[in-house]
Amino acid sequence: MEVGLYTFGDVGTDPVTGKRIDAPERLRNLVEEIELADQVGLDVFGLGEHHRPNYAVSSPAVALAGAARTTKSIRLSSAVSVLSSDDPVRVYQQFATLDGLSNGRAELMVGRGSFIESFPLFGYELDDYNALFDEKLAMLLQIDRDPTLKWPGTEFTQAVGGAGVYPRPQNGNLPMWIAAGGTPQSMVRAGALGLPLALAIIGGEPRRFKPLADLYRRAAAEAGHVDKARVSLNVHGYVGEDGKAAADLFFPAQKQVMDQIGRERGWGPQSRAQFDASMSPEGAMFVGDPNQVADKILGLKDDLGFDRVSIQMAIGVIDHAEMLKAIEVLGTKVAPLLRAG
Repeated sequence: MEVGLYTFGDVGTDPVTGKRIDAPERLRNLVEEIELADQVGLDVFGLGEHHRPNYAVSSPAVALAGAARTTKSIRLSSAVSVLSSDDPVRVYQQFATLDGLSNGRAELMVGRGSFIESFPLFGYELDDYNALFDEKLAMLLQIDRDPTLKWPGTEFTQAVGGAGVYPRPQNGNLPMWIAAGGTPQSMVRAGALGLPLALAIIGGEPRRFKPLADLYRRAAAEAGHVDKARVSLNVHGYVGEDGKAAADLFFPAQKQVMDQIGRERGWGPQSRAQFDASMSPEGAMFVGDPNQVADKILGLKDDLGFDRVSIQMAIGVIDHAEMLKAIEVLGTKVAPLLRAG
């Protein structure tokens, strides 16, 4: 099993210490975290694109390039790139450039995004949410198939009459994933296209996502893509040598972020009792000591059929030194248990 991390590069005030972390400091810390993740043997590190004041990463490829030359093995991925509001040509060029800098370790994970700021920022209408993604994804896949782009143009993409798209990835093609939060349409789309699926589970009971994972695999099989079907489990969590200490450290930052999103979307503040309940074997929070976290992940493997797990540990502002300790524990204690299981 592949084991990795992802984050959006949260900035703001540490709810425990009161220290303010701005975007430049967070980006520098982020490079150190990616370097350590590489050193302790993690497989992938992903950065999500956002255009909000509480996140430092608006351009994942640029931020990942900061760690490309100081890491050796870890794959460098977006998590996600909001393709709907970007130009597929530029997205491809950016990640092909990252691929060259990293000696073939770039990945591109595309999705429609969990926030809407990029749509008005780049001149798009939210009413076109689905069509934008479908048309731009088709164009992106065509770019990956052929360096000479012949594209008729659609409502949301430009016509290109045979222009080259450069640079090209080191190994010929750029590994791409589709990230989805749980709609059946997204499962079918990813399977039919033969693209790996990053299944984001940030609430509810993870085992209830089994029908969606099965739907993805059926769609892949019906389209002749059985050999290309892969699932990554993308979750919230935190690991430490002591499970209670890990939960005590993670909860304030995680609560701060989820409560802010709740105020925007209409749900109430999170209690510690709710948080603790979500740490149970059937809950969506992957928090605890190495054995607790590994057992919970492995307990879901047969039902969901994933071969990669990626954990968002840096939710909100958490002390950088503590985050480095957690990364070391994930790489040296949790990852070996998952690979052995």
